[in-house]
Amino acid sequence: MANSIPEDILKIQKKLASFEKGSRNYKKYTKILAKHIKSNNMKNRVSSHIKTIETIESFTKETKKGE
Repeated sequence: MANSIPEDILKIQKKLASFEKGSRNYKKYTKILAKHIKSNNMKNRVSSHIKTIETIESFTKETKKGE
């Protein structure tokens, strides 16, 4: 469920599919979709980095306790 496509991106894709390729609205919605996908990817990256940092911190705490 963590890797599912957000609802806003799906809505934009459905709307984009209704336009004729190359039309003004098609180009507009393509830009909007790209912006949403980019922000979604950045959110995933940040959360992934945070999880990695938390895991490393927990390992260092465990190794310090063991010393």
